[in-house]
Amino acid sequence: MGRPTTKTDLMAAAADQYRKLNTVISGLTEQELSTDFDFTDDVKKKEAHWKRDKNLKDILIHLYEWHRLLLNWVHTNQNGDACPFIPQPYNWKNYGDMNVEFWKKHRNTSLEEAKECLEKTHGEVLRLAETFSNEELFSKGVYKWVGGSTLGSYFVSVTASHYDWAVKKLKAHMKNCRN
Repeated sequence: MGRPTTKTDLMAAAADQYRKLNTVISGLTEQELSTDFDFTDDVKKKEAHWKRDKNLKDILIHLYEWHRLLLNWVHTNQNGDACPFIPQPYNWKNYGDMNVEFWKKHRNTSLEEAKECLEKTHGEVLRLAETFSNEELFSKGVYKWVGGSTLGSYFVSVTASHYDWAVKKLKAHMKNCRN
């Protein structure tokens, strides 16, 4: 299935990818859970996140914080207070620094807390998406604060696409542990 362009597809993709993520998580062995991520030997894995995230908790917290970005952005703008998706002092050029700050903020968060946080915000994001019509989600120009994109594309990015990213990262870690 390609990137969702309808509300129905968004809701299905978000649910399916979340299920896949949880299936991968439930299949992690004790060794995989207790071994830090290490992708230094793979020259193809150059993006900052391959070095930033060290374990499952880090991935779950990353997803949780991006859910919170979306929830805050939508609610704030719906209340008439203009705010960008990426909060100041960050922007789309330096949001990697924001991700590092999320990581630092949650150094003492437990894996169980991370799982609970993600589950809670996953539900909140889906319930929020349900409040919008297909046109509100996937037609350009409906909300000035969305800019040149669609609101639905943000929902897709913080759910289905991000869950897929997490699954790929976890599978890469599992492969490392088995080699």
